[in-house]
Amino acid sequence: MLVQVRDNNVDQALRVLKKKMQREGVFREMKLRRHFEKPSEKRVRESSEAVRRARKLLRKRLDRDGY
Repeated sequence: MLVQVRDNNVDQALRVLKKKMQREGVFREMKLRRHFEKPSEKRVRESSEAVRRARKLLRKRLDRDGY
Protein backbone atom coordinates (compact mmCIF):
# COMPACT_ATOMS: atom_id res chain seq x y z
CA MET A 1 0.00 0.00 0.00
CA LEU A 2 1.42 3.37 -0.99
CA VAL A 3 0.63 6.80 0.46
CA GLN A 4 2.38 9.96 -0.64
CA VAL A 5 3.47 12.49 1.97
CA ARG A 6 2.87 16.01 0.73
CA ASP A 7 4.47 19.12 2.26
CA ASN A 8 5.99 17.05 5.10
CA ASN A 9 2.47 16.47 6.44
CA VAL A 10 2.97 13.03 7.97
CA ASP A 11 -0.17 13.21 10.12
CA GLN A 12 -2.42 13.57 7.09
CA ALA A 13 -0.59 10.77 5.27
CA LEU A 14 -1.02 8.53 8.32
CA ARG A 15 -4.76 9.25 8.39
CA VAL A 16 -5.02 8.39 4.70
CA LEU A 17 -3.06 5.17 5.26
CA LYS A 18 -5.30 4.12 8.15
CA LYS A 19 -8.41 4.81 6.09
CA LYS A 20 -7.06 2.73 3.19
CA MET A 21 -6.16 -0.13 5.53
CA GLN A 22 -9.62 0.02 7.13
CA ARG A 23 -11.28 -0.11 3.71
CA GLU A 24 -9.17 -3.10 2.67
CA GLY A 25 -9.98 -4.95 5.89
CA VAL A 26 -6.39 -5.20 7.13
CA PHE A 27 -7.28 -4.43 10.75
CA ARG A 28 -10.04 -7.04 10.78
CA GLU A 29 -7.68 -9.61 9.32
CA MET A 30 -5.03 -8.85 11.96
CA LYS A 31 -7.61 -9.16 14.72
CA LEU A 32 -8.82 -12.52 13.38
CA ARG A 33 -5.28 -13.90 13.06
CA ARG A 34 -4.28 -12.95 16.60
CA HIS A 35 -5.52 -16.31 17.86
CA PHE A 36 -6.08 -19.64 16.15
CA GLU A 37 -9.63 -20.18 14.99
CA LYS A 38 -10.93 -23.71 14.68
CA PRO A 39 -12.39 -24.58 11.27
CA SER A 40 -15.84 -25.12 12.81
CA GLU A 41 -15.68 -21.66 14.45
CA LYS A 42 -14.61 -20.15 11.14
CA ARG A 43 -17.58 -21.73 9.33
CA VAL A 44 -20.00 -20.41 11.97
CA ARG A 45 -18.48 -16.92 11.85
CA GLU A 46 -18.50 -16.74 8.06
CA SER A 47 -22.10 -17.96 7.81
CA SER A 48 -23.27 -15.42 10.40
CA GLU A 49 -21.42 -12.67 8.50
CA ALA A 50 -23.15 -13.75 5.30
CA VAL A 51 -26.56 -13.58 7.03
CA ARG A 52 -25.70 -10.12 8.36
CA ARG A 53 -24.68 -8.91 4.90
CA ALA A 54 -27.86 -10.31 3.33
CA ARG A 55 -30.06 -8.60 5.94
CA LYS A 56 -28.24 -5.31 5.42
CA LEU A 57 -28.68 -5.57 1.66
CA LEU A 58 -32.38 -6.37 2.06
CA ARG A 59 -32.80 -3.43 4.43
CA LYS A 60 -31.13 -1.11 1.93
CA ARG A 61 -33.34 -2.38 -0.89
CA LEU A 62 -36.49 -1.87 1.16
CA ASP A 63 -35.43 1.65 2.14
CA ARG A 64 -34.64 2.52 -1.45
CA ASP A 65 -37.96 1.16 -2.77
CA GLY A 66 -39.90 3.03 -0.10
CA TYR A 67 -41.73 0.14 1.54
